[in-house]
Amino acid sequence: MQVTLPDGTLILAQGRLDLVPSERPRRPDFAMYLDDRWRDDTQVVWPFRTIDWPDFGFPDDEAEVFTAIVDVYRRAQAGELVEIACYGEVGRTGTVLGCLSVMAGVAPSDAVSWVRDHYHPSAVETLDQERLVFRFSRMLDAQ
Repeated sequence: MQVTLPDGTLILAQGRLDLVPSERPRRPDFAMYLDDRWRDDTQVVWPFRTIDWPDFGFPDDEAEVFTAIVDVYRRAQAGELVEIACYGEVGRTGTVLGCLSVMAGVAPSDAVSWVRDHYHPSAVETLDQERLVFRFSRMLDAQ
C-alpha cells in the first residue's frame, strides 16, 4: 500500500498476511524489513536492510531502528521509492509509519491515530509500540 505522509513523502508499507493491499507501483529502490523472514525471499532483488524486531516485542537495538527510520525518511524525501514491511503488516510496520509521520510533522500524540486513519485501523498493536513512537520523537528533539 502506498502511504503519503503529511509532508507529501511517499512510503510503501506491507507485510506477508495480505491484511493491507500490497501492490507495488514499481520495484522499490530500498526496503527496511522488520522481520527476518524477508531476508531469504528470492523475489526481493533490491537493496534492503533487515531489522531484528520480534513480532509484538522490542527491537534488539532501538538506536539502530531509529537510525534506520531516519535513513528511510531521507531516502523517501530524496525521491527513492522505499518499502517498509514486517510479517503481519500492522504492528511493527505501523510503528515505523508512526515514527515517519512524526518526522513529517505529525505531533507525537497524534501519530498513532494518524497511522490508523491513513494505513490500517489496527496499526501499532501494543502500548509498547506506541511508547516507541514517543521515544523516537524524543530522540529527534534531542538532535
